[in-house]
Formats: sequence, C-alpha cells, structure tokens
Amino acid sequence: MTDHKVVDRQEWQAARDELLQREKAHTRMGDELARQRRELPWVEVDKQYRFDTDDGTRTLAELFDGRSQLLVYHFMFGPSYQAGDPVNSSIADSLDGLLPHLQARDLTLLLVSQAPLAKLQAYKRRMGWRLPWVSAANTDFNFDFGASATSRITPPVEGGLPPIVAQNAAATGTDVVGYLSEAPVVSVFTLQDGAVYQTYATTWRGVEFLMGYYPILDRAPKGRDEGDAWQTWLRRHDEYNSP
Repeated sequence: MTDHKVVDRQEWQAARDELLQREKAHTRMGDELARQRRELPWVEVDKQYRFDTDDGTRTLAELFDGRSQLLVYHFMFGPSYQAGDPVNSSIADSLDGLLPHLQARDLTLLLVSQAPLAKLQAYKRRMGWRLPWVSAANTDFNFDFGASATSRITPPVEGGLPPIVAQNAAATGTDVVGYLSEAPVVSVFTLQDGAVYQTYATTWRGVEFLMGYYPILDRAPKGRDEGDAWQTWLRRHDEYNSP
C-alpha cells in the first residue's frame, strides 16, 4: 500500500484546481520575466573572434548563418578533456531536435567549446548530433564570456563541491581542476546592421531551461528524485544500458 495521501476523485479535483491557480500565477510571472529579458540593454561586441568550424574559420557575425539571433551554449569541453561529460551531453541531446523549429524563428543555435575542433567533431560523431559545434581554441571568446578560465572555477554550491564534479571529471578523462576550467554558460547575441550585440547570458542553474527532461520529471510522481545525488544519475544516451 502507498503511504501517499489517497482521496476520492472530487477531493483530488479540488486540490488540482487549487494548484492550477498557483501554476497559472507562475506562468504569468514567467511571461513577465521573459518580457524583462527582452528589455535588457545590449552591449556591442567589438572584439574580433575567429572560430574553427566544419566549414573553416568564421567570425562571430558569420556564425549567425544569415539569421539575426544567435544562442550559444558553451559546452564544457576543455583542452584536457577526452570526451564531453554526461550532463553537458544530455543538454545537447535536448537541443539537437529543436534546430529546425528555432531556425524557423530566426534563431541560430550552436555549441562552442575550448577544445580543438577535431576532438569536438569526433565526439559529435559518437553522439550522432546535428548541432553545429565550433571551437574557440584560437580565440579569447570563452574566456571573455566567462565559460573558460586558466584557474579553477568553483560553482556556487554550499558545503563544497558536489559528487557530480568528480564523477564528470572522470567521465571526461581529466582531473577536477582541469574539468572546472570550464563552466556551463549560455550567451545570446543579435546581429543588427553588421554589428553584433550581446543581449543575455546565464550560467550554472540558469541553464536548466536547456535540460528538457527536468520539467517533465517535475510533473511526475517521483519528481527529480535526486536528493544529495544531484545529476549523478545522468549518463550519455548510449550508456544507460551499460553495466
């Protein structure tokens, strides 16, 4: 027998209707936050960056690929990494199928990492992604936008580093210091009359909007069910059935 509260249909519907009102308020608050994001002032990106891509070297403006909006996910894949970690890989899984829908709304989406392009291409082939993935190895781009550092980056978690850090470092084939030379960051840009402007950025738990599985789990009976084992359950999509 379950130890969860069980009621008849009428009482359940009353409780559901009460929660629905709070959900609607949350939705309206989300709409207002989205409006405020769009109202943020812009800052011009006047530094010249050149990225290594599948199609040769390209500038930041050229990464827009003919569109006026660009969302970059700074995928954590540093020079010492031998593979992408399961958490960042799960994000790319979530994004890969969205490409045609976002492109239809004048938005280019791509990944950028500090590792050399050949490493990124090999991992992309393994994962089977269509997402464009470029290397910032020969630019200051990742450093300038807070996604890479020469010294250790410590995430904002009280009580020390969570277990996922050591687990992900091992999964990427590097040590904790090398792993934390990278951070998960979203950078958003617009291209207007040939000039590039940054319009938005977020990091750490702010990138959860890219993790499509979390909103689904939040609506299931067990929720995220992570406890202190935050994100340690995540695997690369080809590893869930591995011993």
